[in-house]
Amino acid sequence: MSLQERKARERAVRERLIVATARELAEQQGWDAVTTRRLAERIEYSQPVLYSHFRGKREIIGAVALEGAAEMAVAVRAAASAANGPRERVAALARAYLDFAERNPAVYDALFQLDGGLAYAQEDTPEPLKDAFAALMESLGEVAGDGVHPGLFTEVFWASLHGLATLTRAGRLLPEDAAQRVELLVDRLAVV
Repeated sequence: MSLQERKARERAVRERLIVATARELAEQQGWDAVTTRRLAERIEYSQPVLYSHFRGKREIIGAVALEGAAEMAVAVRAAASAANGPRERVAALARAYLDFAERNPAVYDALFQLDGGLAYAQEDTPEPLKDAFAALMESLGEVAGDGVHPGLFTEVFWASLHGLATLTRAGRLLPEDAAQRVELLVDRLAVV
């Protein structure tokens, strides 16, 4: 292995450590606790080393969001592929999405609430974000209904899921009614 290859590998390891540490700190204490100084202390590197990877917290949030988008796409696809029939796939997708949001609140915030400097719904949208949307549309597109654009239907369904996730997390919805909300959403929006 050449010196250049070793340095590139070490850089990638440091970058993954920064992102993992930021994510862990955010999940434990919230995003306000994630500062470059605190991250540098936790990973035992100087702040200049941290800044050689990310220009600041905004880029770190973006990196966590991209990682989270990839994980969410995997979770949604796994849930949908394990279900039989279009209605069951959509219900499984909805439960997987809401479960992801509940289990990963800081990552969910990085994806949908905080400014990570990422372009959404644009030509230059990063691939993990496009793939997460595609993971939703794979199951939702088949239940959009005649004459309804699958992408548009996916946006509306996704917005509904996001609203449920956000309102539940804020304590505005009773958690014991979560399963009924998913059933109602699937029954009323999906054409199966």
